[in-house]
Formats: sequence, structure tokens, C-alpha cells
Amino acid sequence: MSVPSLLLAGGRWRCFPVPLGSSLFQALRNSCCRKKSTAPKQTAPNVAFCDENTKESGDALDKLFSAEQQASILRVLNTASNKELEAFKLLRGRKSTNIVEHREKFGPFQNLESLMNVPLFRYKTTVQVCNNILCPETGGKKGKLQENRLLRKLIKPEIGRERLKAVNSIVSIVFGTRRIAWAHLDRKLAVLDWQQNECCRLTKGTYTSSVYLKEISSVISKIPKADFYVLEKTGLSLQNSSLFPILLHFHIMEAMLYALLNKTFAQDGQHQVLSMTRNAVGKHFDLMIGDTRTSGRELVKQFLSESVLKEPRVLFPSDKIVHYRQVFSSTEQHRVEELYDSLLQAVAFYELAVFDTEP
Repeated sequence: MSVPSLLLAGGRWRCFPVPLGSSLFQALRNSCCRKKSTAPKQTAPNVAFCDENTKESGDALDKLFSAEQQASILRVLNTASNKELEAFKLLRGRKSTNIVEHREKFGPFQNLESLMNVPLFRYKTTVQVCNNILCPETGGKKGKLQENRLLRKLIKPEIGRERLKAVNSIVSIVFGTRRIAWAHLDRKLAVLDWQQNECCRLTKGTYTSSVYLKEISSVISKIPKADFYVLEKTGLSLQNSSLFPILLHFHIMEAMLYALLNKTFAQDGQHQVLSMTRNAVGKHFDLMIGDTRTSGRELVKQFLSESVLKEPRVLFPSDKIVHYRQVFSSTEQHRVEELYDSLLQAVAFYELAVFDTEP
């Protein structure tokens, strides 16, 4: 007698009989019947590494760090000032402020799980922050090289971290075939300006350069000054010939904006205009379904509804919040993704490129 066995051969699963008395059958039987207690126990390393399949819970955090490590991390979280917390690379910007404010409101952190109640702290971020507190200098040159690689994937052209750290405000610009939108945010993620401009004439006719120059110059006259201007880099492929007219339009728009906004480049050689990949923003906000970016409308709507909270992710000025809500309501029935995407791109730029370097 025999039982069927499945083995992978040549990239496919194949079924063939295995005699009951054979050594292979006995090995399979012993493997299936082995008690769990005989499995070797795995010991946690000194520094934890985040596994994508790890369950995002306090129990998982407790298993990643020893009791001594947890005590050291909690000591820093409960006693360090805002300035002292900012000395840790991953706690710069809003994260250190949120920790102090949460501590003052709810008292000392009792365990690592409670850190995930602080705004901007998800499971993966919490693990990285805890590791950073335990080993602030871990990685050395290797860590800096990895950080630079992540930045190069995220934004172009390459910009030094020193300039990014010193950013006070940015203007995020997203353009389509019918409109161009921008969001002006400072480093506290406060919205200083957020609007759009129709430009329907550009894709009609023969892509006349003078028409582009006139339209874009008019838009730029309305865009506020900032340390950086961040343009959305689309992921459209040149292989699809039917999209060539749209790609041509995007390239002309990008070139015009680069030239007209980089006003001081001839004098100092410093880039003020950067490109940020569209899919990187989508991944940051979990807006991707496979390789397709979905609408950010609901997320922007959530930002607006949370603006009344004490610690919103995005700060809308009290004197403009009513206006922005009216703008959102008036556009909700139409496809004005450029307006939504300009705000999301600005938030992602700060959270990924300025305050943090998570992919």
C-alpha cells in the first residue's frame, strides 16, 4: 500500500505514491507527529527587528525586548524633555512633542504598548523608536548610506539631509490635464495655503509653448514662497503609446515649473524644486491596491474632521477651516484628485523625508 505525496518539481506540484514502509514515509510521519514541546526555543536578539508578519500588539513588543531593555526605554520616554527626545533621530519633529504632551495628559508610560496610543506611533514606528533609544549610534556609516538610498528613491534630485532638517515650509504641487493644485505647509504640518487653479486650455491644440508659459506663470504668481517646491512624479509608462499626449503634457508642465520656480539656481546652484514619486505617497497612506493608487479623498476628509481635536495629524488654521471644508464639500462630487493629492504629498514629504526616513 502507499499514500500520495506532494513534491515540488520543475516549478509545479506533482503527486506520486510513497510506500508505507519506506524511509521517506516514516520521516514524513515522524515530522507530522512530532510534539511541539521538542521544538527549540528561539531567543530574542539584543536589538529587535520588525517582521512584516509580526502581530501588531503590546504582547509582541514585550517579546521583542527584555525586561531591562523595556525599563531603559520607559525611563527615557518618561523623563526626557522635548529637546532631549529630539536628540534621537527617529523622534525629531512632531513625535517628540506628542510624547511629552501625552505624558503630561495621561501620566508616565507604564509599558511599551502604551506608546502606540501616541499620535504618529504605529507598531513599526514604535519598534524602530525603541531600537533607536537603545542604540542611538547603531549602524554608523551603514545606517547613513541606507538613509541616503531611501531618500534617493523618494525624492529627486538628491538633497542633503542638513537642508531637509532646516525646512520651515514647503509647497506641494500636483498637476493633471485640467488643473494644478498646491498645498503650503510648515514644519508643524499647519496648512498655510491650499487651493487649485483650472488650466483646461493646455491640452487643447498643439501644446504651444507660449500658452504653457502664460498659464503657468499666472499660477506661479499665486503660489507662496517656501524653502522647497515638491512636484508629484507620476508613474505612467512610455510603453503605452496611447498615453503619449498626456505624458508630453506632464513633462512640459514639470519642465516649466522647474525652470520658473528654481529662481536662484543660476546664482547658488541649489535646487529648490524636487520631485516626489506618486506611489511612495500612496504606500505611506496605504492607498495602493497592487500597483494602482486609489483616491485620497476619504483620507483628506478625515484630516478635516479631525482638525477639531487637540492633536490632529494636520493642523488647519481656525480662521480658514470653514473655508477649506466648504471647498472640500463643493468638490466632493467631482474628480479633483489634484487638490487632495497636493495635501497628502506635503504631509508625506514631512513625515518621510524631513522627520523620518521610513520607506
